[in-house]
Amino acid sequence: MDDKTRTELEAAAFRTLVSHLRERTDVQNIDLMNLAGFCRNCLSKWYRAAAEDKGIEMDYDSARELIYGMPYADWKAKYQTEATPEQKAAFEASHKHG
Repeated sequence: MDDKTRTELEAAAFRTLVSHLRERTDVQNIDLMNLAGFCRNCLSKWYRAAAEDKGIEMDYDSARELIYGMPYADWKAKYQTEATPEQKAAFEASHKHG
């Protein structure tokens, strides 16, 4: 497979992932972090870093809007719930540095 095709396939897979996460507003970021070690905010940071690697200036809020499909504050108000004590404990346990 040539590099151009690989990049196109990777981009298509990324767009599908972002679309899926936009549709699954019931899945909280803390759940993603606890299960997979990354969340929508991580994707936003990676997107921003990739843009900056290409010399494209992008702030974090702009990157989050690209991932969330709306300003983060709007998504948070519409869809984010308070993390349960169990979710918080799982997050702390999975992010301890030994």
